[in-house]
Amino acid sequence: MKTRTVDVAIIGAGTAGLNARRAVEKAGGQPLLIESGVYGTTCARVGCMPSKLLIAAADAAHEVASADGFGIEVPDWQIDGARVLARVQRERDRFAGMVAANTEALPAEQRLFGHARFTGPTTLEVDDHTRVEARAVVIASGSSPFIPPPFDAISADLLTSDNLFEQKTLPESLAVIGTGIIGLELGQALQRLGVRVTFFNPFSELGPFTDPVVEQAAHAILAAELDLQLQSSVQSATRVAAGVELRYVDQAGSEHTAVFEKVLVAAGRRPNIADLNLASTGLQLDERGFPVWDPRTTQAADTPIFLAGDVSGHRPLLHEASDEGEIAGANSMLYPNTAAHVRRTPLAIAFTGPQMAMTGQAFNELDADAVEIGEASFESQGRARVMGQNHGVVRLYAQRSDCKLIGAEMIGPRAEHMAHLLAWAIQQGMPVMRALEMPFYHPVLEEGLRTALRDLAAKLRVTGECRDEDFSGAPGN
Repeated sequence: MKTRTVDVAIIGAGTAGLNARRAVEKAGGQPLLIESGVYGTTCARVGCMPSKLLIAAADAAHEVASADGFGIEVPDWQIDGARVLARVQRERDRFAGMVAANTEALPAEQRLFGHARFTGPTTLEVDDHTRVEARAVVIASGSSPFIPPPFDAISADLLTSDNLFEQKTLPESLAVIGTGIIGLELGQALQRLGVRVTFFNPFSELGPFTDPVVEQAAHAILAAELDLQLQSSVQSATRVAAGVELRYVDQAGSEHTAVFEKVLVAAGRRPNIADLNLASTGLQLDERGFPVWDPRTTQAADTPIFLAGDVSGHRPLLHEASDEGEIAGANSMLYPNTAAHVRRTPLAIAFTGPQMAMTGQAFNELDADAVEIGEASFESQGRARVMGQNHGVVRLYAQRSDCKLIGAEMIGPRAEHMAHLLAWAIQQGMPVMRALEMPFYHPVLEEGLRTALRDLAAKLRVTGECRDEDFSGAPGN
């Protein structure tokens, strides 16, 4: 077994690992990127990009299916599932191929293939061929889909976000296990592409929301389109000739059986730490096998070990993984004098129809005695009605003490764009009255934000620097 000595060993060549490598190199260090799988990030291969390709096809189908509401008839239209998935795979391979090519273009001495395991605080054994001695280690090993116990016996027959996009055609029917963001995005897209889909969740949660008003709106909107079996517990899953038979108990306590051609498990993801032998690092681990971790430094306790990306479990999103990789790489070179970083304003978006978004502080993080909440519905919002997408609600949170926006939760048409505006305003510490001084075109969906801001301003009842200059006579709603 040969030995490699480097400044920083990085386990995982995904978004976080690649950014950590760059930061180490920028600081003048010698990085070693260790990967046991194929190159190409989770986002490009099995996450953001293929899922949005599938959703784009579903949106196109939904537009055609809804055309009658505008007086437009589209006779004899159909969905070719094989062609839909062929485009998803073709474009997915393009995105992933670009990332893989860029990774393969890195200097050969910075790359090592194999599975890494700790043998000490900063020593690793990669398969049975290389011992790596490093000054610091960045763990960027990502995450994997979690398979709940009722499905253990048929795990080989299950779909997850890791293999869904390898299918050659669409199934006739599908059970989706989980109603979080991944389950809702993929399940709704497949239903809009003609698949008979049923969603199962032993709990009542739907999507990411913590605000009860927004969550209630999401329930009402999605239940009108989707078959939601919430508070339903799957007791068993059995392989049968026609696919998979599920036996489940519904919310009322009644037992049912149903057969689906395919089952998609979207019950969350778990950090890839089980096979790293973290116990040999000397870190104190919790019941999950996870160390104390600081999101501002990405450091594990006070050791020269750093965690970045999905493996941290902090905010499993590409832009967060990118930031964490940068912080981890920089701090691995600064150790023991690591630097704390101010993280960006949280921003999460679900590309469902309508879209869901959260930014800044969530409702369940608010001090109820210190905030006011502004609200607006999209039911009667002008542009939303024009588009025939007038569903949803936005809730904005501001501090009474200084009138600054601190958070929002929303479900509504094209929420991805409004959520970005709100995230920027929150990160800038923008007071509500200042936000109302910004230009609002007519007619646009963003006028719905102005309605919520006006509602918030009225509840704040402030004067002085927070005086109301909202141009209330402007057109729109």
